[in-house]
Amino acid sequence: MLTFVVDFYCHELILALEIDGISHDNPQNKASDEKRQELLESHGVKFIRIPDKEVKRNLDGVMRYLEMKVMGLQEQA
Repeated sequence: MLTFVVDFYCHELILALEIDGISHDNPQNKASDEKRQELLESHGVKFIRIPDKEVKRNLDGVMRYLEMKVMGLQEQA
């Protein structure tokens, strides 16, 4: 069994939310993130990635974006 940690997870929507900070800019970390995401997606987990700079600069816009994405996922369920 594999265990992964994501920033936020919604079991009802099978949705992972990752807030990518400066550590995700490192090529080795980025490659590891991509492999982990691909593996989780192969098990049906949907991903949303948002740069932390966007959260810090435009939280209202990020919240509207997330609301739209979640509503779309709820409609698909």
